[in-house]
Amino acid sequence: MAAYKRILLKLSGEALMGDDAYGINRATIVRMVREVQEVTALGVEVAVVIGGGNIFRGVAGGSVGMDRATADYMGMLATVMNALALADAMRVEGLTARVMSAIAIEQVVESYVRPKALQYLEEGKVVIFAAGTGNPFFTTDTAAALRGAEIGAQIVLKATKVDGVYTADPKKDPTATRYTSVSFDEAISKNLQVLDATAFALCRDQKLPIKVFSIFKAGALKRVVLGEDEGTLVHV
Repeated sequence: MAAYKRILLKLSGEALMGDDAYGINRATIVRMVREVQEVTALGVEVAVVIGGGNIFRGVAGGSVGMDRATADYMGMLATVMNALALADAMRVEGLTARVMSAIAIEQVVESYVRPKALQYLEEGKVVIFAAGTGNPFFTTDTAAALRGAEIGAQIVLKATKVDGVYTADPKKDPTATRYTSVSFDEAISKNLQVLDATAFALCRDQKLPIKVFSIFKAGALKRVVLGEDEGTLVHV
C-alpha cells in the first residue's frame, strides 16, 4: 500500500548523465523511467521537476562573464530539452507523460496551467514541469517546492547521488551516519544542505515534507513511496 497518493519527484539534470561527462545517457534515463513506472503501477500520481545541469554544463564555459539572468534562461531551456527526452522515454516504456513549461514555447511544449496539470495527474498521466519557475535567480529546487505546493503533493522527493542526508560527507568521513528523519528546525541548526534556502523555506512554510534518497539505488523510489526506511525524511 502506497504511503502517498501524489508525489513531486525532483530530478537533477546530472542524474541523466549516468557515467557520461554531459548529455543524456539512454540506459540511465530508461532505468529511471522504469522506476517511475513501478510507482505509477501502485496508483500513485507522479509529477516531476527536472534540472538542466547535464546540458548547461556543456556550455557553462561560454557563460563566464554572462549576465546572470541570461545564463539562467539558458538553463531553463536546457530543462525543457531534458523534459522532452524524459517524456519520450516514458512513451517508449508505455507511460503517458505531459511536459508543461513555465516559459511559453507553444510549438514544442504546452505552458504550465495549474488546473490542467491537476487534470493530467488525476487522469494518471505523469506531468513533467520544465523551465523551473520561469524566473531567473531561482533554482529547480525552488521550482520543485513551488510546484509541489501548487499541485497538493504530499511530499517532495529529492533524487540525488547519495542515499540520504548524513552527519558528514560519507565519501570523506567513514564514520558518517545517515539520518532516518530530521525536523526542519534540526536541519537548519545543523546546517544540513537538503535543498537550497529558498526551496527549503517554502517547504517548511507549507509544511511539505521532503525525502532525500538515491535515484541510483535500484527500487529506492518504490521503497520511498511505500513508506519504507529509505533515504532521509525532513518533516515539520
